[in-house]
Amino acid sequence: MPHQRSLASNRAGPSVMAGLHLDGGTVFNRIVMPSRSEPSQTAEDYLERIQELIEEKGYARVVDIASTLKVRQASVTSMVQKLGEAGYLKYEKYRGLILTDQGRVVARRIQNRHATLSRFFSLFDLDAETQRADIEGIEHYLSPATVEMLDDLARFFEKHPAILRQFQQGRSPRPRKPNDLS
Repeated sequence: MPHQRSLASNRAGPSVMAGLHLDGGTVFNRIVMPSRSEPSQTAEDYLERIQELIEEKGYARVVDIASTLKVRQASVTSMVQKLGEAGYLKYEKYRGLILTDQGRVVARRIQNRHATLSRFFSLFDLDAETQRADIEGIEHYLSPATVEMLDDLARFFEKHPAILRQFQQGRSPRPRKPNDLS
């Protein structure tokens, strides 16, 4: 039977919780997110990807996370340790990562937020790459109330396609240049 170890058993001291940094990533940033219960943007990205891998393959390994997030395996290992210490996941040696209930709640919240934004932007015929870049750029900065409002607005337009067409027809055409943010 493989050796099982929970990273949560190796609790970090208070100085670590002030802001766990790792190659530019932070698990908890007390300035942005003062509560230990709220993961940083980087931690959210990891949790989301771990959940996606588990759903796709049945497991999540450091090598797969590193490959899909385009980061070094050492960076993933370090973040995985921090997430384990924070109670979001457990590591089973030779078997991979398992999200705790707390980790699954956060991952699903992130996936739902991402799906809502994707659904919303899809209504406006934005190309897939623009949607991806925009969602990645804003998803961590939106409050739950704003995401809920965008979900309601998407549902409204889906229920009333004539109003959506009217909105789209009423927009003035704007010439766009590549990478034009205006």
